[in-house]
Amino acid sequence: MNIEQTLVNGVVEAIKTLYGANFNAEKIQLQKTRKEFEGDYTVVVFPFLALSKKRPEETAQEIGDFIKQQLPEVSAFNVVKGFLNLSIAPAYWVGLLESIDKTDKWGTVPVTEASPLVMVEYSSPNTNKPLHLGHIRNNLLGYALSNIIAANGNRVVKTNIVNDRGIHICKSMLAWQKWGNGETPASSGKKGDHLIGDYYVAFDKHYKAELNELIAGGMSKEEAEAASPLMAEAREMLVKWEQGDKEVRALWEKMNNWVYEGFDKTYKRLGVDFDKIYYESDTYLVGKETVLGALEKGIFYRRDDNSVWANLTADGLDEKLLLRSDGTSVYMTQDIGTAQLRFRDYPIDKMVYVVGNEQNYHFQVLSLLLDKLGFSWGKGLVHFSYGMGELPEGKMKSREGTVVDADDLMDEMINTARETSEELGGKLNDLSTEEKAEINRIIGLGALKYFMLKVDARKNMLFNPKESIDFNGNTGPFIQYTYARTRSIERKAAEAGVDITKATPETISEKECAIIRMLNDFPAVVREAGKDYSPSGIANYAYELVKEYNQFYHDFSILREENEAAKAFRVLLTRNVGKVVKTAMNLLGIEVPERM
Repeated sequence: MNIEQTLVNGVVEAIKTLYGANFNAEKIQLQKTRKEFEGDYTVVVFPFLALSKKRPEETAQEIGDFIKQQLPEVSAFNVVKGFLNLSIAPAYWVGLLESIDKTDKWGTVPVTEASPLVMVEYSSPNTNKPLHLGHIRNNLLGYALSNIIAANGNRVVKTNIVNDRGIHICKSMLAWQKWGNGETPASSGKKGDHLIGDYYVAFDKHYKAELNELIAGGMSKEEAEAASPLMAEAREMLVKWEQGDKEVRALWEKMNNWVYEGFDKTYKRLGVDFDKIYYESDTYLVGKETVLGALEKGIFYRRDDNSVWANLTADGLDEKLLLRSDGTSVYMTQDIGTAQLRFRDYPIDKMVYVVGNEQNYHFQVLSLLLDKLGFSWGKGLVHFSYGMGELPEGKMKSREGTVVDADDLMDEMINTARETSEELGGKLNDLSTEEKAEINRIIGLGALKYFMLKVDARKNMLFNPKESIDFNGNTGPFIQYTYARTRSIERKAAEAGVDITKATPETISEKECAIIRMLNDFPAVVREAGKDYSPSGIANYAYELVKEYNQFYHDFSILREENEAAKAFRVLLTRNVGKVVKTAMNLLGIEVPERM
């Protein structure tokens, strides 16, 4: 039983003994004592006054006296008006630290075969361009969420849906046919996704030039767009693709495979992965079949122009197009098809979609449609809606080639980490070139990931590479550096023969108690992050923990402490700070180096 539950039970017993009444434990307000007051936990006494029929201060005093006599965990108390502040005995915190040390995966809940199955969808790239800054935020959020959900005792399946069909794909294919001269990733030395992205940009440049020429000849913009031979060719290619034309399909497969090889390299470098990848080229036909089946059952209806719609007005929404008059599907139909395939593959209990906030309405509609189609998790699906990521220079546009490429950004972060490490002085001088490069990779990517994840995901964010790599403040490198410090102390303690089994000091400082309290909070932080789908909660907890530890490190001797029991205790405390920091950062998908 944790200390909070022990205190709540003590208050319940006090009310029963003192006032002869049963009080619902769930209604007891127990909170952490504010920093300006003495104590660890505060009980709000006002709800008990109807039972005690006494003043708030007198009631608090009586309950405090009772608890102090009955609970050895409570060493002292004080009363401030209607608030009872309880101080926990140092011996309790020492015992708790030993318990945390013996718990292998402190803060996380084990997963069993009976655990609920949660599917998390993230990434969702298009095969006409490489991954960019927006994809980085999406992937990092999706991967961190998957880890946090798993840490709360759920089985997790990480999935990706690849947009591998449509007019945008045909634009890249047509541009490569016209201007590629047989160029391949091997012949150009480019990653496949970058190569295809170049042709997507090339299409847009030629298309704009064509429009300008037509407009200069007297057409309006709308007339020029309708008359564009280049766009007409792209549409013709899409029709051939949908009809299964062998040549178009062969080119499509070849170019998509180049892209997938490029994506895989980026994903691996970013440190994210998937258990199952779905492709829209497979799911859109399933969606069409599902919609037509529901049409026969009267769930959807057909209009005079042959299009198929869902009427959601009774649910407070509007009518939603599902199949166009020519029978082709829309994005919603594809999402229904993907859901159908996923439900066949896995017994899903909950589905989490990691998609930007511009799609909020889409997922409101999808939730209702899946519920009407009989998916048990439809109404309870979670749209993890997040804000956009931008750089100081402003927004990005793929077709204009102004996107911040994911690979380039990772390169920049690693280079910045190397330059920053060199500026700080030669702490890594005795390492090999390979070891230095690995540490700089961990620091650079850690800075990128932490900066992305510490912000409330619902907000738009401005990503500043230089600010993110600062070794001070609320940054990834600051947390990584503190972890490396804990590991250094552990190594030196082992060399000096410090025996942590003798970590039984007669007394400990308030600062040491505060750190153990924070370690004790970690399971609740993980639970809260899982409940709220909030990676930022884990990130900011890690920062607050290392900030508290660094203050302790500067104020107290550890290895130079003369009292052996106190020294062993502080090494044990250091070890568990490192353990919890590593667990927290790993939940975010961030590596921590053994030295920096």
